Amino acid sequence: MSHPRSALGPEDLVKAARASGVTDERLLCALRATPRSDFVPASHRASAYADVPIPIGHGQVTTQPSLVAMMVAALALTGDERVLEVGSGHGFQTALLARLAAYVVGVERWADIAEQARVNLAGQGIENAEIVVGDGTLGVADRDPFDAIVISAAFPEVPPPLAAQLKAGGRLVQPIGPGGQERVELYEKSDQGLVCRRTVALAYFVRLYGAYGYPPTAPFEDAG
Repeated sequence: MSHPRSALGPEDLVKAARASGVTDERLLCALRATPRSDFVPASHRASAYADVPIPIGHGQVTTQPSLVAMMVAALALTGDERVLEVGSGHGFQTALLARLAAYVVGVERWADIAEQARVNLAGQGIENAEIVVGDGTLGVADRDPFDAIVISAAFPEVPPPLAAQLKAGGRLVQPIGPGGQERVELYEKSDQGLVCRRTVALAYFVRLYGAYGYPPTAPFEDAG
């Protein structure tokens, strides 16, 4: 059975990222090399290379690709970093991070979405990323410290466990707000804690749920 294919392609996402101010050539090359059509549900592949969010179930949507690029660019990855990603979705951002850093661990709330991300990453031959199911606001303490952290859901403040798991000098990007109207902020960890360096973008994100986020409306699914 053939699936509808988009008239657009990866180069259109590169153009959208450039138009958003992204100049990191390593990131743009990663965007060009990562087929978004392999990271969205089959029913939405025709829209894979449009610069729009795509629904993936459980009331979740992918982040707009140009916004993904802006958030990843703000981390200023050079290739040696350990990265924590909160909210992996179907793994598109995870794949970009894996192409730019040494190791990535993604935390996803929903077990079926996490499994699809694992399948998608394996399909691209990506071996330096893993997806775990759990509460992203708790981070992954047995993998820390992290050089960079990116959170793909909104809350009015950075969850303390995530700040604690970030290395000194490390960067963290998170949408700050109530869910639906956010400032995506770049933080750097100093001796005094997290310091907000700049606003990356204004955007709309789903809410961040967990012990240090909004109270979950349903239980977190067991990774087993």
